[in-house]
Amino acid sequence: MKAWIDAAAARDDIRVFGLSLIERHLRAFAGLRPRPTEICIDLGDSADRPPIPARLARRLPLRWTQSSGTAGERLRRYLDDAGNEPVLAVAGDALVDPRLYGFMAQREGSWAARAGAERAAMLRLEPRDREAVAGDARSLAEAAEAALRGTGVREVAPEDFPAFIPMLRRSLPFYLFTIADQAARAACERFLFRSNYKGSTDLLTEYLYPPLVWRLVQPLARARVHPNLVTLLGVAFAFAAVPLFAAGQFAAGLILAYAMSVLDSVDGKLARLTFTDSRLGTVLDHGLDIVHPPLWYLAWAWGLSGGDAGSTVFAAAVGMTVLYTLDRLCLMIYRARFKRGLHTHAAIDGFIRSFISRRNINLALFTVGYVAGLGVEAFYLIVLWQAATLAYHAGRTAWILGVERAAPGRPVAGPAGR
Repeated sequence: MKAWIDAAAARDDIRVFGLSLIERHLRAFAGLRPRPTEICIDLGDSADRPPIPARLARRLPLRWTQSSGTAGERLRRYLDDAGNEPVLAVAGDALVDPRLYGFMAQREGSWAARAGAERAAMLRLEPRDREAVAGDARSLAEAAEAALRGTGVREVAPEDFPAFIPMLRRSLPFYLFTIADQAARAACERFLFRSNYKGSTDLLTEYLYPPLVWRLVQPLARARVHPNLVTLLGVAFAFAAVPLFAAGQFAAGLILAYAMSVLDSVDGKLARLTFTDSRLGTVLDHGLDIVHPPLWYLAWAWGLSGGDAGSTVFAAAVGMTVLYTLDRLCLMIYRARFKRGLHTHAAIDGFIRSFISRRNINLALFTVGYVAGLGVEAFYLIVLWQAATLAYHAGRTAWILGVERAAPGRPVAGPAGR
């Protein structure tokens, strides 16, 4: 497969989370497996090449062309040169759902995907369907509209597209936007930011953190700060809080804990919005989420007891660690069978995810108890809440596997997200 980008209408001053629209296209193509054998950036009448990071350019088989004519005429000429390979065509002023590149590349035949008020389009064209492209089409959107009036090109229906995103535990229809000005860019950034929140998450992440995360993601993206650096800072905060908690310096420890909790939302958003997610970042992020909570719980108990390992509160912390481990193992049973999280199984599971015993909820409960002078009592409540959470997860998993007998391959209605 080859790729064609109509850069004639692109504006380099319009950048979505620090990336020009041309660069966003190229980063998406770089993530395809296999990658396009050629990526043609058609400048139209312009002689100015949009700036592309050298490291990215070296990874891709780029070809620059400059020719006159409408978008339809230039696309037809490229199809003539494409040989027997299909062509994936995108507009330089369009922002495309990253999932669409792979989805369209894997289709057979000629297809058009359209969305948004402007009916922004992505085309997948076989060379035999060259005549479906209207020569007088001034934009790719017009070319798609004309092509769909014929018989060779079919439109991607929303129900054809796999809308569920396991990582985000939500369903999201594919999207395309034409970004013609800064107002459209700002609206698109807001949409992308909200779309990258998980469909089922805790109350703090959903309602309290987003304004803070928004104000951090924007400048970090513009400065091209890699999300792994944000993750490493979060790791440092998480572990630096442990000795503070153990020493009874709860105010300082809580400041670091909340900073880490916010950064835990920032790094994932930053990675997905700037095409910089990596295997290392995923391991660091998810590894930290699993490892640090029991360390906090033990440190809380140690600090509350004044370092008495034989105290009741410390014994409760040991029990909390056991309950936490069993809860994680229980969730792994569902994931191993269905390749997705338990909280995506049904709407009730997504709702329960908002307030079950997890780090952020427990952090909020402990903070309230500490401020009220009831730190020990709050910790006992957290242990009981973890036990209740384990009971729900174990019972729900047993029901799904033993009574409902849900099949791994059957479609399940995950939460749509908020």
